[in-house]
Amino acid sequence: MAKIHTRRRALTLIGTAGGIALAGCMGGSDDGSEMGGNESGEEMSDDEMADNGSDETMANVRVAHLSPDAPNVDVYVDGDTVLEDVPYRDVSDYLELAPGTYTVMITAAGDPDAVVFEDDLEITDGAFTIAALGELSETNQLFAPTVLEDDRSDPGDNARVRLVHASPDAPAVDVTVGDGETVLFDDVAFGEAATTEVPGGDYTLEVRPATETNDGDVVATVDTAPETGSVYTAFAVGYLEPDMAPADAPFDLEVVTDA
Repeated sequence: MAKIHTRRRALTLIGTAGGIALAGCMGGSDDGSEMGGNESGEEMSDDEMADNGSDETMANVRVAHLSPDAPNVDVYVDGDTVLEDVPYRDVSDYLELAPGTYTVMITAAGDPDAVVFEDDLEITDGAFTIAALGELSETNQLFAPTVLEDDRSDPGDNARVRLVHASPDAPAVDVTVGDGETVLFDDVAFGEAATTEVPGGDYTLEVRPATETNDGDVVATVDTAPETGSVYTAFAVGYLEPDMAPADAPFDLEVVTDA
């Protein structure tokens, strides 16, 4: 049985005294200065901006609603509505923001007083997904919006695929192809992500409870056709036993294109 090397990390909020930092391992300016001005508060010319190297790289942020028992939600940034009536399993387009600190609030759709998340997010340049994981009922997992750093760089001659385990009642999983002959992801638990690269082509992803030999019974299959040079995220969502769960949301893989 062949195994493809994967990179795995736990998905956790990166806490700071003032809120949640999306900085990860990436650099960012801490001087608090605004683009386009100098120390005297005067506007800078194009030449001055070029000389000072102050051109900013924008941040890209999206929201993924992965909490199966949560209602549709609205998303606010600094008090302004940026996404409305976002349903379960929806992954928004990227929103472009200048690096800085923003107050992000998530509420039940149409009810700004029903706040499920509110905090300050310090955003650096790069790409990030704010993913709502867990359950409001906390039947299996605590509800916790989580920040993922998205690697949208060019994978070259391969396709890059990331697995995010967001199924509250599912154990750790293996993902294989070819009737188990090739292991793409090994022993990925709830709240973890793993990344691998594969040649472009047609695949049937087989999701199995994790075992030492990666041969657990297949609980779901998904056909996908990643393209060379593209980047994808496969979110494992829903319940393995929806009849016993607080919401009728069967287990599935939600595959989205990152780049």
